[in-house]
Amino acid sequence: LCMHVFASTPQFLSPDDVPDDVVEKEKKLQIEIAMNEGKPADIAEKMVTGRMKKYTGEVSLIGQPFVMDPKKSVGDVLKEAKSDVTAFLRLEVGQGIEKSDGPSFAE
Repeated sequence: LCMHVFASTPQFLSPDDVPDDVVEKEKKLQIEIAMNEGKPADIAEKMVTGRMKKYTGEVSLIGQPFVMDPKKSVGDVLKEAKSDVTAFLRLEVGQGIEKSDGPSFAE
């Protein structure tokens, strides 16, 4: 599971944890894409509903396809193992370090 978090970079724990403002921003983008494809408004809305479900699954750990077996979601793998994840933290080397533009040695 640790390798999955590293490889897939989930932003949220579950699809329910995705903030409303993130969902609304993505929904507006998806509606615009559907309308640019020339779809009628009612069909575009149905397309966007499906795309939003897919999007919230892709950005959340529980909803992502498991790296070791993409046919299963991480949630399915956890259920099979009778386990649960309550939180995760992903650290990246160099994250949050400001890089100076000057020489790297003291003058």
